Parts: sequence; structure tokens; C-alpha cells
Amino acid sequence: MTVAWVEVDDGVRLRTWQSGPAGVAGAGRPPVVLVHGGPGLPDYLEPVSALIDDLTRVYRYDQRGTGGSGWSGRHTVARHVRDLENLMDAWGHDRMILVGHSYGTDLVSFFALAHPERVAGVVYLCGPFVGPWREPTRVAERARRSPAQQDRLDHLDSLASRCDDEEVEYLALSWFTDHADQDNAWTWALASVRAMRPINWVMNAQLNADKRVDPLEHAIDRLRAVLPAGSAIIGGAGDPRPAALLRSLGAELGCAVTIIPGAGHHPWLERPGEFRAALRSAVGQQVHPVD
Repeated sequence: MTVAWVEVDDGVRLRTWQSGPAGVAGAGRPPVVLVHGGPGLPDYLEPVSALIDDLTRVYRYDQRGTGGSGWSGRHTVARHVRDLENLMDAWGHDRMILVGHSYGTDLVSFFALAHPERVAGVVYLCGPFVGPWREPTRVAERARRSPAQQDRLDHLDSLASRCDDEEVEYLALSWFTDHADQDNAWTWALASVRAMRPINWVMNAQLNADKRVDPLEHAIDRLRAVLPAGSAIIGGAGDPRPAALLRSLGAELGCAVTIIPGAGHHPWLERPGEFRAALRSAVGQQVHPVD
């Protein structure tokens, strides 16, 4: 695996990683870029990269303002789309397969709408969620917390600022409900907290606000028209976000949909074998290796 910093057109340097065979694009195998979620988190998709980097070249990056990447100016969807375009130019690829997770599926969608000619394929992981998904998600999350845990989360959320220990507790209480396997959920949540802090809350607020200006659900017809054939959605049946909405979105977009039983919002943790098979199938159909 190679780590490199790429300077984009406004001078911000983004931390990137590359793994897998080099030179595959010229041999008819488009490379993959993994687009992590958040907004406001650094990249965490190395375990996903390891599942497919024997198929083609795989790239990852920290979005600006997270992890090892710099931050300049206000965060907008258009700026983050431009960052990905700059990265593709720097990597030397006209077209790539975009694999997004969670909020990353929104960013992938906005990129495809802006630059369809540069998209060789799309794989959505646990998203995008459009329509009335937030309230049923909150209900499912509350059902996984005890009353004491919910009260504590509400208290921490109400604070104007949180100390370090309070921030760790707040994030763990927020994230452990993402996992269907509640026996291991707290351990996984704490591991994520340790790996991803600090959260860029300014970025989170600005991008979520910007997404509401021109919401993705208003562009589903346009998105269907630009998505390449073979695009796919993979989700978890145990994700608190409604899997039924992914199925209905897949029907609208003409995407194959795979919902993995017993998996939550990070299916590579809970159902690694099933997730690996689904991801490799979805990516493999779009890589089209030369015989």
C-alpha cells in the first residue's frame, strides 16, 4: 500500500492511499475509488479495500478537513465533488468505479450527476437513504439503547461542549446501535471512536446543510439516467436505517440490491464472508478484466 498527499486546485493537500495492481486501467480494468462516510470522519475503508484490491487498483482518501487532509474554506458538496475530480486527474484516470459507504454514497451520487463521463461503475454500501428514513432510524436506534443509555446520550448531546471522555462516551452511545450484533456492538463502536476522532463537526454541519439545499431525492430520475449498467446497492438487514428504502431505491435506479441478513451499517464486520462475496461480485461485474 502506498500513501501520498495530493494537492488540489485550491492548495489543500489530501492524504490518499493506493493498493492493488498498477497499470490496470490501460488493460481495460477501471480502478476503484472508495469514498468514506461521515461527513466529518476520516477514511476507515482499508478493510474494504483489502477485499477487492486483487481485482484492480484501489484508491482511498481522507476528505478535506479529516484525518491527514487539510482544510480550507467552507465545506460544500460542490467543493468535495471537485476534490474527487482533482484526485482522479492526479491519479491519471479518466474513469473510475466509485464505491461509497454511508454519506459517501451521497457524495458518489452527486459526483455521478456532475461528471457522468468519468464514472465507470457505482457500488453503494449502506446508502444512499432518501425519503422518510430519519424517523424510523431513530426509532430503531432507541430500541437498541436502554432507557439509561438514551438519557445519557440526550444529556451529552445537549451540552455546549464536551470534554474528551464525554466525547468518547457520546460517540460510542451514538454508534453502537449501527451494529446488528449487539454482543459486539459496544466493542466495535469504541474501536471506531478511537480510530476516527477528532470528528470535524463544522464539516458535518456545513455539508448536511448544503445537501438540503438541493436534496438527492429531487435528482433520482437524473441519477438513474447517468448510472452505468451494473451499478449495485449492498446493505445490511440489521442496519437501523430501513433496508426497505434501499430496495425501493434500487428499483427506481435500476440497480441490483443485496441485503445481507444479520449485518448492520458496517457489514464487513458482522458478516465478512457474505459481504466479501457481494462486494467482489458487484465490483467484478464492472471491472471487466481482459481475458
